[in-house]
Amino acid sequence: MRRRHRITGLLGAIALTAATLAAAGPAYAGNQAADPPPAEFGTDWHDPLTAAPPVTRPATRSCQVTLAEAQFRDFTPYRGDYTPPAGCGTGRWAKVVLRLDGKVKGRQYDRLGHLSLGGVEVLRTSTPQPSPDGITWSVEKDVTRYRDTLARPQPVEMLIGNVVDDTYTGVIDVKVTLTFYAADGRTPAPDTPDRVLPLTSPSVTTPRNTERLLAEVYATGSGGGCEEYWYMTTPDAAPYSCKAADGPHREVRVLVDGQVAGIAAPFPTVWTGGWSNPFLWYVTPGPRAFDVQPIRYDLTPYAALLNDGRPHRIEVSVAGVPAGQSGWSTPTNLLIWQDEARQVVTGALTRHEESDPTGHSRWTPAAPGGQHRLDTEGGHRLTVAGHLNTSHGRVATTVTRAVHGTSVHRWTDGENQDALTATWTDEESVTHGPATTRTARTYTMDGETTLGAGDRLRTVLSLGDQADTVTLRGGRTVDSSRLDDRYTGDATYTANVPRDQRHAVATTSARHRLYGSAAPGGCYDRTVATTQGTLTVDRRRC
Repeated sequence: MRRRHRITGLLGAIALTAATLAAAGPAYAGNQAADPPPAEFGTDWHDPLTAAPPVTRPATRSCQVTLAEAQFRDFTPYRGDYTPPAGCGTGRWAKVVLRLDGKVKGRQYDRLGHLSLGGVEVLRTSTPQPSPDGITWSVEKDVTRYRDTLARPQPVEMLIGNVVDDTYTGVIDVKVTLTFYAADGRTPAPDTPDRVLPLTSPSVTTPRNTERLLAEVYATGSGGGCEEYWYMTTPDAAPYSCKAADGPHREVRVLVDGQVAGIAAPFPTVWTGGWSNPFLWYVTPGPRAFDVQPIRYDLTPYAALLNDGRPHRIEVSVAGVPAGQSGWSTPTNLLIWQDEARQVVTGALTRHEESDPTGHSRWTPAAPGGQHRLDTEGGHRLTVAGHLNTSHGRVATTVTRAVHGTSVHRWTDGENQDALTATWTDEESVTHGPATTRTARTYTMDGETTLGAGDRLRTVLSLGDQADTVTLRGGRTVDSSRLDDRYTGDATYTANVPRDQRHAVATTSARHRLYGSAAPGGCYDRTVATTQGTLTVDRRRC
């Protein structure tokens, strides 16, 4: 995944840009690292890690299954077979945790990866960029919601597309395991979908007794080309290397029989070669780069329509992508809950209200010696409602979602200076029966890359991933959580020289805060910081 950009072009093979892979990282190392950082990067650095919390695990009987074990050298997928474990129950598990352990050494781009069982995508990830001496990393993910898939033997497919040659020598070596935790009287199995269907084609026939329906879309702008940097594209008239006729505003939509049924703002993932500067990411990746989280849509208002026993079209599209241009991947799963006491659940879609989607950019040409400027704003609002006649009464569902984005992009002729300040919001309210859940998401990006004297390339960047969720019942708060995940980095190196002559320096910091029901013990707050690839701070505040 390379950026088609003036600065990236100057870097040539040195400018590494693509995706990232790892999650919980090594065990907590204390508040302060023992070794002082070097004056500049050497041939090795700390193994990649994030500040995110590890997956909590119940204290019940456990069983482990190896899901995949492979060395990726090219674009040949790993294929195998999965069989559920016999010693931890027959499907009603308390929790199932996926873990990927990887290692790579030498020189390599960051590479995207995915893992599926029976066509159901269970992990989308990417790899960190290695040191000459080699790195190891790990990713953990709670995959309990895929119980329906995990309860039966399944074919396994995994791919981390890679290129190994005389220049890019890193072979990506990974092992993926599943650990199952048995349910018991003190640790019951959670509510999980009765069926998980991969959206392998637009034509779908769902069970006729569906009473709740969610879609999850692993949407990534990736795989090379300008859509990896969709947030920095410009209309054709503006003199910039990455073009999109309607500018950088993007929106991920789900359509049912051609009607917009769900909208969302895509997360602006920055992979581990992003912003033309891999030194920002060698140890601390940006938010979500190691664990690509799917966008979730509540499609329950459409369940009555889909319950007629006939095939319907469910499609995913990314608005704003130039016609015919590739670069987005949107693997999708349908999560279905069924009414066991009814063969057919009837009802109706009762409301569909949609604002006119907006997305416009205004280019201001640069004065002599100055910067071009592109101001972009876009938004969309959707409300859908319906009811279902279930065995436990009529249940109404109303979903309202509003997305909005603003950005200011500044660059010079030749793109030796390139900067973006952007904010995206995604606000959602779901009322299902007597309960209402409201989620307010905010994504931020503020950075600048400069190629200066002596081909010294410097990138200063901050990223933010925030979400506030509250559940109300009878007007009273019954559940809430707050996420605040922030990254800052400042990295400089000499471009267009061999690796050992870059004289690279970088400081990075990542702080992950999580409060409420989603946090272990109700509070999680961890900060990790690095200097020249050395871990200088690892601090817990909860």
